[in-house]
Amino acid sequence: MPRKSSFRCVNCRLDVPMDAPGTRHRNHCPTCLWSRHVDRTPGDRAADCAAGMAPIAIHVRQGGEWQIIHRCTFCGELDANRIAGDDNPLTLMRLAVAPLAQPPFPLDWFARL
Repeated sequence: MPRKSSFRCVNCRLDVPMDAPGTRHRNHCPTCLWSRHVDRTPGDRAADCAAGMAPIAIHVRQGGEWQIIHRCTFCGELDANRIAGDDNPLTLMRLAVAPLAQPPFPLDWFARL
């Protein structure tokens, strides 16, 4: 069976090419960063779930490499995936700074310091 050359994003419906700079197994949309729960290990396409995986955070590995943390919208499984060279930088930055926009305390707390 020939390898597919693209997939349709489960979230924004963009047709996404399978080839991506910086990774051997593209598994997320470069525009909205959503993925689909298809792998047990990178590239094996052996997961049974197939639900959408929402990008929920950025993780920075030792050495500075960024990874997107995805959570499956059906089973809740978490997965870390390398960013690709053509991922939207604005979308990546929005994801990275999201916790700063909604801290677990009132922002006016800083005025009392």
